[in-house]
Amino acid sequence: MNASEFQRARSPEAKRLREASILEAAQALGREHGIRTVTLTDIAAAVGMHKSALLRYFETREEIFLRLTAEGWQEWSRELSEQLRASADPGPESVARAFAATLATRGMFCDLLAHAPLNLERNVSLDAVRDFKLATLAARGPIIAAVREQLPTLDEQDAGDLIATAVALAGALWQIATPPADVAALYRSDPRLAHAVIEVEPRLARILTATITGMTTRQHEPGA
Repeated sequence: MNASEFQRARSPEAKRLREASILEAAQALGREHGIRTVTLTDIAAAVGMHKSALLRYFETREEIFLRLTAEGWQEWSRELSEQLRASADPGPESVARAFAATLATRGMFCDLLAHAPLNLERNVSLDAVRDFKLATLAARGPIIAAVREQLPTLDEQDAGDLIATAVALAGALWQIATPPADVAALYRSDPRLAHAVIEVEPRLARILTATITGMTTRQHEPGA
């Protein structure tokens, strides 16, 4: 569909479908080019509408990507909770690997996690921020429950801290691991820059294993 063929959605169902198509287009563009480079004009063009028409559905590009971040939280929560409960060998390493594996395979989500606090929450309405925070809160609940089933010595605050650490690190590590092509080539061409070439999953798993081990060790200390 091109912009001249676009017709405004009239019914609630038509509006829902139009919003879904906008989110799908934004997700495809973000996955291909990275969140920071995608503009509202890019998204409108991909859907086949004028930018002014798109603004009837979403106020800003940040609102679009914030909605995608909330959806990403729900999807990640479901898969991680399932993986944690399926583990036959519960312990710090097993839990850390589940976190790392489910995050590392979600590059788009990691990109969104990095941008959410930096800018996605800063150019939207307060209602949009509230909806986003409530969505992430709902997504955290099943993860906390699954973590505590695997690691009973951790309390709810520990599990919440683990989630916060994991998503913050995943967002940051993904940005480091996916530099522009010319920068990546530079890192690989100079042995002195080898430390700048990282893989998200093993690095994240190591750090989270140490974090969880520290939490569980603290719980067994006298007076803890």
